[in-house]
Amino acid sequence: MSASPSIVPVVRLSGAKKSYRIGQTRVHALRGVDLEVRAGEMIALTGPSGSGKSTLLNLCGLIDTPDEGEREIDGAAISGLSEIQLTYLRRQKIGFVFQGFNLVPVMTVFDNVEYPLLLLGVPAAQRRARVEKALSRVGLSGYERRLPDALSGGQRQRVAIARALVKEPRLVIADEPTGNLDSLTAEQIVDLLREIAREHGAAVLVATHDDRMTRHCDRVLRLTDGEIR
Repeated sequence: MSASPSIVPVVRLSGAKKSYRIGQTRVHALRGVDLEVRAGEMIALTGPSGSGKSTLLNLCGLIDTPDEGEREIDGAAISGLSEIQLTYLRRQKIGFVFQGFNLVPVMTVFDNVEYPLLLLGVPAAQRRARVEKALSRVGLSGYERRLPDALSGGQRQRVAIARALVKEPRLVIADEPTGNLDSLTAEQIVDLLREIAREHGAAVLVATHDDRMTRHCDRVLRLTDGEIR
């Protein structure tokens, strides 16, 4: 009997290993990591710099490929997919939120949020409706024509979250999303990500050093020397 879709993890890693060569030295970033993240769940990844957090995010986000081990998205194996197929799957199912926001400075708030839908070929009327809904969801209705430089750090992070949310992704990956924010704004961003997980049924995976974030997560996993402990 096949597993119910409600209990199939959004993302699963089994025995994931990844190493890099720096000069003559081989660095083992991940040493056989097992991970499952389910719909509606928000998981924090903690650990010192160099512990493998970014590598793990890149594997879950289909940006990088493990040397060994298996990956699944919504129960479907990733191994064997072409780069074009991986790119489409990433665009369709995964939203990214970064510490540095990664907004295009010459594009308006509306255009930044709309861009992922353009890549997916969503018709114009649907794009407008979904962008307006996403901006309303993060409290930025009326900011559509502003440029990122005219916004505060917290507002820019909300735009980045709207850009991730507009695709209605199955998985949201956030890399230090509160690192550049003051305490009040950080709490608001944490609450927003928490609501996205609960209300939209998205899995949220966050790499963070921030206690303001970890105490709101369902689970906190610590990476040390490429292993979850």
